[in-house]
Amino acid sequence: MKILVQKFGGTSVATSEKRAMVAQKIIRAKKSGSCIVVVVSAMGRKGDPYATDTFIDMVKELSPEVDLRELDMLMSCGEIISGILLSSSLKNMGYPSCFLTGLQAGIITDTEHGNASILRIDPQRVIGELQEDKIVVVAGFQGVSETGEVTTLGRGGSDTTAAALGVALNAEAVEIYTDVDGVKTADPRLVNNTKTLEQVTYSEVCQLAYEGAKVVHPRAVEIAMQRNIPLKIKCTFNDNPGTLISSNGGTIERGAIRVSDRLITGITHSTSITQIKIPVSEEFLARRVFNSLALAGISVDFINILPELLLFTVKTEVAKKAVKILENLNIQVEVKDGCAKVATVGAGMTGIPGVVAKIVEALTEENIEILQSADSYTSIWCLIAEDDLEKAVNALHKKFIMTD
Repeated sequence: MKILVQKFGGTSVATSEKRAMVAQKIIRAKKSGSCIVVVVSAMGRKGDPYATDTFIDMVKELSPEVDLRELDMLMSCGEIISGILLSSSLKNMGYPSCFLTGLQAGIITDTEHGNASILRIDPQRVIGELQEDKIVVVAGFQGVSETGEVTTLGRGGSDTTAAALGVALNAEAVEIYTDVDGVKTADPRLVNNTKTLEQVTYSEVCQLAYEGAKVVHPRAVEIAMQRNIPLKIKCTFNDNPGTLISSNGGTIERGAIRVSDRLITGITHSTSITQIKIPVSEEFLARRVFNSLALAGISVDFINILPELLLFTVKTEVAKKAVKILENLNIQVEVKDGCAKVATVGAGMTGIPGVVAKIVEALTEENIEILQSADSYTSIWCLIAEDDLEKAVNALHKKFIMTD
């Protein structure tokens, strides 16, 4: 059985007109000979009547402290509403369809309400409906624990649902539809001349997503990578080919050697970051600092441990809490708010000299101070002032992407 999984985000199913466009794409895929499983998000975004954030705001108006178990039950309603509406639309157009909740689709999770992880999927109900030639519409973002409690999968959960179903069903591909036509070389809100990437590797798009690109959730990519299921990022509102994510996305084969055909895949960024500097005044200070922050549930990033200085970053929303914890330990801290992280990402940079030099050159030419830097095999990060972010992203995009 040739199975295709299609996922449609909240903006794609927000209105009856948009749901009609979604239905046409589903029907077109069905006519091509595939068995279709459709995963849907809740309709619209924050402020829209049936969006997940709207449900959260409604209940928090009554009480800021909401039971997480009950909140999961509430948050799961949005996908049920949009799924039933889409399934009904398909039936009205003459195509047999069946809607399934996460429970009915066999999605079993752990008990971490609000951010559950999928333990396994029993796809037999889905397969049975497909064998009856039905289009199966599944509520994204939700599952059920082994004790029967409704759970939700956290931000990007519908992407995760689609990828996990793709693996469980051994699908030929998973198509993720959104309001942009693929993975971009940078944020088009900051850069005017971005390109849509035709192909990227799983690792590259994971790095882009973790560093701020929001076109697909990295957890979904990691799941698809387990079974080498191709992911395709496409736009609901046009027929552009989009971006293919696979194991060798940006490479070509030459004999027995795989050679990258591009140095840098994209430039991405994240904001609302606070840098913390601590003079090293005692032995094992770093251990004391990070243990204390970990016990308070504060995640740290961009860590540089030097003989006389300890540097790291936290999200600005928890910066005051972090500083208070450290000051209570009589640790002297220096705080710099209003920072941003810009990342240059590309599998082709591995082992290639001169990449850091070009990054420094591009930022220096724009008089942008680099506050910290770090690197991995596929990424180089720079911490800068958030006020310089747009200049930085454009400078790096021009240096690496527009010169390809």
